[in-house]
Amino acid sequence: MDYFLQTPAWADVQASLGRTVHQQSGPGWSFLAVEEKNPAGKVLYSPYGPVASSTEALDAALAALVATARSCGAVFVRIEPVAAGLAMPAAADLSRRGLQPAPVNQQPELSWIVDLDGDFKDVLAAMKPVNRNLYRNIHKKGVTFRASQDPEDISILLDFLVMTARRNGFKPQSDEYLTQVAASLMPAGAATMFIAELHGEPIAAALAYDSADTRTYAHAAMDDEHRKLSAGIPLLVTLMADAKDRGLKHVDLWGVAPADQPDHKWAGFTAFKKSFGGHEVAYPGTWDLPVKKLRYNAYQLARKLRDRLRTLRSPAALPARTARTDT
Repeated sequence: MDYFLQTPAWADVQASLGRTVHQQSGPGWSFLAVEEKNPAGKVLYSPYGPVASSTEALDAALAALVATARSCGAVFVRIEPVAAGLAMPAAADLSRRGLQPAPVNQQPELSWIVDLDGDFKDVLAAMKPVNRNLYRNIHKKGVTFRASQDPEDISILLDFLVMTARRNGFKPQSDEYLTQVAASLMPAGAATMFIAELHGEPIAAALAYDSADTRTYAHAAMDDEHRKLSAGIPLLVTLMADAKDRGLKHVDLWGVAPADQPDHKWAGFTAFKKSFGGHEVAYPGTWDLPVKKLRYNAYQLARKLRDRLRTLRSPAALPARTARTDT
């Protein structure tokens, strides 16, 4: 699979946001890395990278990343080697290379992939019957679908995201960020908006990013007023059918919850994604490679002390009060 966050198109997005991007390649390896800031100082972050064809190529990529980090004054390199020739679980191999697990995973550690090999009827057959039936019959209710690469159409998705965030209690990415992403990617053909309309009025939208062989289902939301139509289901099938028509090999539905965590905050999204068939892919997670080791260790110590203090101050950590008996 070709991961979108390591493509030239994503480098263009980061540059359009005013960020410094580094790209290098060598025999069997490549990386895209972005300069970021955190409490330690400057960080060189390679989302879902570096890409390497073998562990030897990974070592070469890591050496190049460290050299780049030193040249730009980064305290550490943060990587997510999802395509680096590593056997899973990869913790032992990464630790031997001096890497340490990051405090949190920046990108999902588990993803759900639908392969588009063969006829699209085989993709449909792997879905839940309700998904197939909605895709085949929702037009009877006046719902149609269209694809757009006009960045002005991002406003449709933004309005629905506000509704969805309010309903589900989460904070979406900013309008300014997604507007800039759309302005950079959609005219270049690297992103497509899929819109469901009821009698010509938008009721759901999804934004997808394309790499050489994979379409990534990045953002989606729908109008609260028409939720009972479940237009998001046939909208996603339409997105998949279009990817197949364009010769892509996979649709990445992005992060899912671990099977042994039914109360995970992504559990609802996970059940939705799994209803389209496909399979789970596990990644090594996010890892740090210290460059300025003393400063990195001080940063980690300060972070752990801060987290410890927060735990001690939380209501759950306080002793229970004794009930009063003098009333």
